[in-house]
Amino acid sequence: MSFSRRTLSLVTFLLILAVLGAGVGWRLWSEGDSPDEATAAETNPDLPDVSSAGQFSTDVPQPVRGAEASRDTLWIRVSAEGRAEAYRRATLSAQVEGRVDRLPARENALVGNAGLLLQIDTIDLALNVAQAEADLMTAQAEYRQITLFDDEIVDDAIREERNRIARTRSQFDQRQVALRQAQIQLARSRVTAPFGGRVADLKVVEGQYVTVGTELMTVIDLDPIKVEVQVLEAALPTLSAGRRAEVTFSAFPGEEFLGRIRSINPMVDPETRTARVTVLLPNPDHRIKPGMYAEVSMDAEALPDRMIVPRAALLERGDGRRRTILFVYEPKEGESHGLAKWRYVSVGRENDTHVEILPDGEGIVEPGEVVLVDGHHYLAHDTPVRLVEDVSAEGGRPGR
Repeated sequence: MSFSRRTLSLVTFLLILAVLGAGVGWRLWSEGDSPDEATAAETNPDLPDVSSAGQFSTDVPQPVRGAEASRDTLWIRVSAEGRAEAYRRATLSAQVEGRVDRLPARENALVGNAGLLLQIDTIDLALNVAQAEADLMTAQAEYRQITLFDDEIVDDAIREERNRIARTRSQFDQRQVALRQAQIQLARSRVTAPFGGRVADLKVVEGQYVTVGTELMTVIDLDPIKVEVQVLEAALPTLSAGRRAEVTFSAFPGEEFLGRIRSINPMVDPETRTARVTVLLPNPDHRIKPGMYAEVSMDAEALPDRMIVPRAALLERGDGRRRTILFVYEPKEGESHGLAKWRYVSVGRENDTHVEILPDGEGIVEPGEVVLVDGHHYLAHDTPVRLVEDVSAEGGRPGR
């Protein structure tokens, strides 16, 4: 008996469906809870609820970190980016030609003011000085010979004129100048530091022959060190010299350096619409190096007598209409822990770290009250809490 091709295809499809259905049924039956496991869960109510085992208990005081609210001046800050630069920098070049005889300088070595950095061979220069001294002695002898009896001249004008002529004929003045020039050239063979600092970019070696203008090395003064940033023209009127600046460097993550605004360039770059602002930082150990990338936050506008709290204290709660709240720590008498009390607040001006709490809000915060700034994101009103320094280390749930 023969079957059509269409009939064979239909039979094959039905067989595939039957096999797939049997496999799915077997899988579901093998993964289902066994009667013994279901019975154990129903008959033993003391077994923990696995779905909630990782949740924090509201009966155990939760570790949180707090900070005091204060009434203080709120500084609105201007932020910018820049790079560290040496406070003073001098590139030294050879002023006489000759062979480098001594080179005590080494890169990154400390050097005092007027400390010896390099000595050029002095043989030829010393000979020039000796020759100039001999020429001057000859000129002096000739001058004395010409003016030998001039002290007998009564007329002062005549005597002064003869003195002038004698100095010219003997080349006394020219010889004095030549000697002074030779002495200066000899002195220039000794290269010294123009100020105390560190040696950088050493470009010569001992024994090398240098000519006038050959670049030798650079001396940099690193204490204090300056950071130059470009500030938008709109923010310039709020800045002034002497204001505080907080500086962070990518080379020192988590570390903050305090400095002051040294100067504000009165010229605005027409291309970028910015002006250069220079900040000075103490750098006694020379950790900060020229060229390091820096982020600078400068005090600009001062808002005195404001109620301020850390920005980290603020949260938003509510379905639909989001409202700003914070938690205040309320201690329990005789206990080592307290309660987290939330308050709705209205906020005003703010900077990178702190925010103003307005007095016209629903919740008022008083100076000295402790507001929660970490570990408070999942708390409810009246949750038992305990203050700690490190929420994560104490097993809490940090907000970051």
